[in-house]
Amino acid sequence: MYAIVEIAGQQFKVEKDQQIFVHRLDNEEGSKVDFDKVLLLDDAGTVNVGAPVIKGAKVTAKVLEHLKGDKVIVFKKKRRKGYKVKNGHRQYLTKLEILKIDAKAPAAKKAAPKKEAKPVAEKAPAKKTAAKKPAAKKAPAKKTTAKKAE
Repeated sequence: MYAIVEIAGQQFKVEKDQQIFVHRLDNEEGSKVDFDKVLLLDDAGTVNVGAPVIKGAKVTAKVLEHLKGDKVIVFKKKRRKGYKVKNGHRQYLTKLEILKIDAKAPAAKKAAPKKEAKPVAEKAPAKKTAAKKPAAKKAPAKKTTAKKAE
């Protein structure tokens, strides 16, 4: 069984007991995290595609550690101009272990139905008593002819 789930703005194909690296999450190391943005579920050939997500499905993961990724060198150069800039970058990552994939999570308890409000009497539209004024007439445009200077 595998699922495609959205974690921290990225989509991952995950299976049970798999370890993945995602962008840094705010959770503590050793804590459990639930992801409910499950986009696709495959259970032994039975594919369930969400529109856009599958309602009730969730993926549970455990935060193993927070770490930094490999260093990436960013080098910029413009030839014949004497311009060179060298920068490095290390991405902050979180290592997750997928504990379980639930196709249908237990339904949350529904609140008691609300009491119906009394219908409010509709008001009749107010009649317009002001008469419309006739539209002002525009003065005719003056025609000007240009005389040729010879």
